[in-house]
Amino acid sequence: MIRNLILAALTLLTTSMTATAATKTIRLKVIETSDVHGHFFPYDFMEKKPLDGTLSRVNTYVKRQRQQYGDHLLLIDNGDILQGQPCIYWSNFVMPQNENLAAQVINYMKYDAETVGNHDIEPGHKVYDKWIREVRCPLLGANIVKKEQPAAEELNGRPFEVYDGLQPYSVHYIDGVKIVVIGMLTPSIPNWLHETVWKGMEFEEMVSCAKKWVKYIKEYERPDLLFGLFHSGRDGGIVDKHGEENATAAVACEVPGFDVIFFGHDHQVHNEWLKNKEGNDVLIIDPSCYAKNVAETQIELTYENGHLTKKDIKGEIVNVSKEEIDQQMVSHFQSQIDQIKKYVDRRIGRFEHPIYTRESFFGNSAFIDLIHNLQMQITNADISFNAPLSFNTVIEAGDVTQADMFKLYRFENLLYMLRMTGEEIRKHLEFSYDMWTNTMKSPDDHALRLNDNSKEDQQRTGFQYYTFNFDSACGIDYEVDLTKPDGQKVKILRMSNGEPFDEKKWYKVVMNSYRASGGGELLTQGAGIPKDSLESRVIYQTFRDQRHFLTQEIERMGTVDPQPNHNWRFVPEDWVKPALKRDSLQLFGK
Repeated sequence: MIRNLILAALTLLTTSMTATAATKTIRLKVIETSDVHGHFFPYDFMEKKPLDGTLSRVNTYVKRQRQQYGDHLLLIDNGDILQGQPCIYWSNFVMPQNENLAAQVINYMKYDAETVGNHDIEPGHKVYDKWIREVRCPLLGANIVKKEQPAAEELNGRPFEVYDGLQPYSVHYIDGVKIVVIGMLTPSIPNWLHETVWKGMEFEEMVSCAKKWVKYIKEYERPDLLFGLFHSGRDGGIVDKHGEENATAAVACEVPGFDVIFFGHDHQVHNEWLKNKEGNDVLIIDPSCYAKNVAETQIELTYENGHLTKKDIKGEIVNVSKEEIDQQMVSHFQSQIDQIKKYVDRRIGRFEHPIYTRESFFGNSAFIDLIHNLQMQITNADISFNAPLSFNTVIEAGDVTQADMFKLYRFENLLYMLRMTGEEIRKHLEFSYDMWTNTMKSPDDHALRLNDNSKEDQQRTGFQYYTFNFDSACGIDYEVDLTKPDGQKVKILRMSNGEPFDEKKWYKVVMNSYRASGGGELLTQGAGIPKDSLESRVIYQTFRDQRHFLTQEIERMGTVDPQPNHNWRFVPEDWVKPALKRDSLQLFGK
């Protein structure tokens, strides 16, 4: 009897142990940052004040999660890290001999993988080639391929070769779980950047690229989890021969195999499930920008007898803007922070009056016209195009510092001058004002094309379109009639020097490189200039960024008295003045 009881107990114990050994549950977490734009430290080097969010707070959160998850945590970044706050410009161009600050931060925080963003390409080969070499985690860009590949679909047994220093995907092992991360970039770069900036590269359309690599990875890697890390928004944006600017949803739905796609680029928060064409659920998640949030997934995998039988995936957007600052991280970089503060405090000149970008939406603006006038002085152009690059920026009267120059001009665009006919100039402006303004049917209508569902990105707050495409012109006098239909609002009266304006005549027109390369489609869809002929129109371009030359010109002038040029206006005034006042109140309050 006792012997039988012992045997029964041993049998039960053996069965229990076998069942336990046959079932295994593994829990892991993935944390994504995206569109950091140089927001590394808790200090705004432009406004010279403390800054919410930033990677210094993200790292506090990550450290806490690493204490909980140990090596069961992946930390990934989705690009657009090489442009934004002055600290990264200082690293890219003022102190390029040192290890790039973005690389230092990524390495310090021990990221596991990073994707290249479009603003990581914009600083040019000298900057990003060096940065690629210095980042110690895998840098991903499956659709950033070497130009002039062989015609065969496969090269050396792989779908195609990516740009030097990049990888199409990375492989990570966590407690026996095999994870593959595919990185891709929006293919729309040729619409924004001159080819000299991305020489030697081509950008594959994302859906077809994903199909190739997913097929390859399934065959050769056989991962337990497949993630996307895409610097491309959910959907929409530019759609042309290069592909779709924002193609994350398209890839999720059309390319089966992904468990989660971490994405960015559109500066908006997303956390949603989509169905792919095989009926399976795919999580797509985006933390927005400036290191105020992280996107994270908690994943639980169940294995039976060594076979993966269940995946439980939960996505969450975590606000880290008020986390404690990682003082250890700040101390580590204190020497660079001090040097950057010294750089941005350097006096450039003096402004007699304050200037405001908000004024530029309602008519002539001293802020925008200062840039117009400087562009004309630098290049001796006939006409200037320029748009507000920020929604509500102020530069106060008094001493102007290097920090103020980042407020005057946000991006590292170059300065270009193109040949355009008078007709093309008018059509370019028509396209701009059609994005910018309504056609008023009554005095009670909005003058501006406002968006009641404001987006988080300040470039789009309150407007249906991005304000950095709201070009006005200098060098010509003109009216914009808001009672006329789209395409018929702009009437050019004369050159501002009193000479006649001729739609058949050729003019020298100065603008930034984003616009000159087709950015915003004002030159292509608006003026009607074929994209492939823009290069032939270029008669001048700078070798350094536009901010550099604007800074030099203000330094040369010493004291500047910024005033509106008063060379254009909205009409009819009895309708538009009250309407613009109402719209201003809606956008900015009193």
